[in-house]
Amino acid sequence: MLLYNVTVNIEKESEKEWVLWMKKTHIPDVLATGMFVENKFFRIVHESEDGSVNYSVQYFAESMEKIMEYQKNHAPKLQQDIEEKFKNKYVIFRTLLESVE
Repeated sequence: MLLYNVTVNIEKESEKEWVLWMKKTHIPDVLATGMFVENKFFRIVHESEDGSVNYSVQYFAESMEKIMEYQKNHAPKLQQDIEEKFKNKYVIFRTLLESVE
């Protein structure tokens, strides 16, 4: 199992709108690609010096092929959507993790 983790730092002023958009639009769009079998959405609990808020959006895939297909065929459009909607209001870090059995 692979975990595609997206850590997002979002401005406090945009947090409520962003969370709603993630739940109603973006996460369903990512899952609709069929590349992931599950997702989890967490708020990272800590104080940020600049007042921003951090979230972890986790998508679980069964194979590296699914991750690669997602990144090649789906991610560019989905990433463009967030850029258009929340330009200059967020920073994103993406990490790929592999389950250790």
